[in-house]
Amino acid sequence: MKRTAGVGLKIDVLVDSENWKNAAAAKGVVRRALRRAATALSTRTAELAIVLTDDAAMRGLNRNWRGVDAPTNVLSFATKTPGDELDEQPGRHLGDIVLAYETIRREAHGEGKPFDHHLAHLVVHGFLHLLGYDHGSDAQARRMETIERAILRDLAMPDPYSATHTTAGRAGRRPAKRAGRDRARAGQNA
Repeated sequence: MKRTAGVGLKIDVLVDSENWKNAAAAKGVVRRALRRAATALSTRTAELAIVLTDDAAMRGLNRNWRGVDAPTNVLSFATKTPGDELDEQPGRHLGDIVLAYETIRREAHGEGKPFDHHLAHLVVHGFLHLLGYDHGSDAQARRMETIERAILRDLAMPDPYSATHTTAGRAGRRPAKRAGRDRARAGQNA
C-alpha cells in the first residue's frame, strides 16, 4: 500500500445520541482509524464528518436512502463521484459516515470482538466507500477486505474477518449485508 507523510485530513465527529456514553474515547478511535486509513491510501487534504448515532436514527436513514426499514451498523454518504481527483480539489469534503451504537455493540459482542476494534473496522470500511471502493462483487470485496486488514494491522488490531476473532458461523462476514449492485451511491451501506 502506498503511504505518504503529511496527510491533511479534517475530521468532524458529531455525537447525535446519548448512547455513546464514552464519546471522547469513541472520537479518539474514529480519528486514529481515519488518519491511519488516509495515510495508507495517500489521501491528500480532505475533510469528512462522522456521526455517532443510534439505531432509531440509522433506521430512518437506511429507510430513506436505501429502502431498507431496519438499522444497520454504518452508512457512507459519499460526495465523491467516479473520476473525481482529490489532488485537484484541496480541502474537498469526501462525505459523511454514520455509525449506529446499538448495532455496533451487538455485533461486537456477538462476534467476540472488543467494541473499539469493531468501531475502527467500520470506520475504515466506511472511509473506503467514501473513496469509491465497493463490495458489490467478490473481487471488489476481496480488494476492500485486503485494504481493511492492512490498515487495521497497522493499528495493532486483529483481522476482522478471521475465524479466531468471531463466533462460530460468522467468520468471514462482511461489516454489513450487501444491498446489491444497484444500491444508491448516496447512503451506500458501508
